[in-house]
Amino acid sequence: MKIKNRETAYDGYFKIYKLTVEQEGQTFTREQFYRGDAVAALIYDTQKQEYILAKQFRVGPEEELIEVVAGMIDKGETPEQSIAREIEEETGYHVDKLEHLHTFYSSPGGTTEKVVLYFAEVSNQHTQGGGNDHENEHIELVHLTASELSQLQTPDAKTIIAQQWVRLKKQVKV
Repeated sequence: MKIKNRETAYDGYFKIYKLTVEQEGQTFTREQFYRGDAVAALIYDTQKQEYILAKQFRVGPEEELIEVVAGMIDKGETPEQSIAREIEEETGYHVDKLEHLHTFYSSPGGTTEKVVLYFAEVSNQHTQGGGNDHENEHIELVHLTASELSQLQTPDAKTIIAQQWVRLKKQVKV
């Protein structure tokens, strides 16, 4: 498969490209949702011995979700810098320790978004968190024990991956 041409089909809050693709002598078009790269982290408060997740309204499913803290990698930032910034903005904690878990595409059939997922240990909340007003974020923190995290029912893929990591690495029973 070879990309022969790329045109901007939409340039708003998100970007959509129209691609002309050639494969085995056939030429066809596909739309590509350009999303940029994202970071996410399952946060563990080592003092309270609980996990911290974010509850917020998400436009995609048009409902509130409980999910791991996440955000976009800003230009000029490393993934580590981005997730430390997101954790501070959304939860009010500084990161004590960061461990890379996985890097994956959220939906490779049509979007460019790659997610870098971490496990973050924190111990001292210095501000309230809740997100950035200028980004229209209204984030409620959700504190869960290991058992509660294991029982959490969520449609969010990055959170499911984090739950599975806890089950495998931390040996939490379902």
